[in-house]
Amino acid sequence: MTQIEKTAHDDGAAPTPTGEGLDARLVVQRGRFRLDATLKAAPGDVVALLGPNGAGKTTALRALAGLIPLTEGHLRLDGDSLEGMPPEARPVGVVFQDYLLFPHLTALDNVAFGPRCHGATKAESRAQATEWLERMGLAEHAGAKPRRLSGGQAQRVALARALATHPRLLLLDEPLAALDARTRLDVRAQLRRHLADFEAVAVLVTHDPLDAMVLADRLIVIEEGRVVQEGTPGDIARHPRTDYIAHLVGLNLYPGQAEGHTVRLDAGPAITTAEELTGPVFVTFPPSAVTLHRDRPTGASARNLWHCEVAGLETHGDQIRAALTGELPLTADLTTIAAAELGLHPGAAVWATVKAAQTHAYPA
Repeated sequence: MTQIEKTAHDDGAAPTPTGEGLDARLVVQRGRFRLDATLKAAPGDVVALLGPNGAGKTTALRALAGLIPLTEGHLRLDGDSLEGMPPEARPVGVVFQDYLLFPHLTALDNVAFGPRCHGATKAESRAQATEWLERMGLAEHAGAKPRRLSGGQAQRVALARALATHPRLLLLDEPLAALDARTRLDVRAQLRRHLADFEAVAVLVTHDPLDAMVLADRLIVIEEGRVVQEGTPGDIARHPRTDYIAHLVGLNLYPGQAEGHTVRLDAGPAITTAEELTGPVFVTFPPSAVTLHRDRPTGASARNLWHCEVAGLETHGDQIRAALTGELPLTADLTTIAAAELGLHPGAAVWATVKAAQTHAYPA
């Protein structure tokens, strides 16, 4: 018996179901915007919805929670339909971006609120809340009100409150967005441990690729209301299929048609690749694979050579990232010393080279 199932059994609540998980097609029409996304997850899965602002991530989460009605589609959890069921009756726990803790209640009573609403006595609900706070490492803060808690502590109280009702579906809306960088690092690791112990389905909404990669077993990328790619974090990082995903994982991405080791791009010149393929493909290479020259290089060591212009420069970690336009729009990373020696500035003409061995092509 898992720890969560054991706790549910010991405190009188029903054990976490081990049913079919989540099966949903979420269609929501709101004015000119239309969300049409299919989500499936097995019990124990952590799924991240990733996408740019306005893509439909939060709309999907609100539809799962019952806060927005479906225009079409279906929503089933462990084989049971949730359509038409009011939010408070759904076996769903939600951790909101700003946590939404009750400011007048202590941490203990915030966590006890859920079990109390589900029929537990005051003593039972507070006993369950005490156990959840201990599990979250917050036992000494049980009597503190939200204004006395740090961001990381408030996030864990909100998570404990959501889990205390033993939900079959846990929804997390940008759960780390309100934290500073240092706290975020610690809380991300703690949250990953808690999600690993969760036996039902968890759906995480985020625009942060690191949160998605660390916390989720599977990513579903949404752009303009539709799913554009899904898979494991590793697969998506290695094989991006849209410019948005390529930007997130730090790759230059180009679609084209492959003929052996040559890929003729849909927009731009040809690229010589390491792989030998035929038909529609994507080609990627990291900005670190790009070498810049002020004069056209001689010799044939670089099969890929393009005349470009510097469109912009920005600090990227301990390097300089150059955005280039011209024959092939791309980004290139170089050291501060190299940028200074090349005399780079917006408008400067450069030659960009990439070795075929540093490219990666895969079927579209």
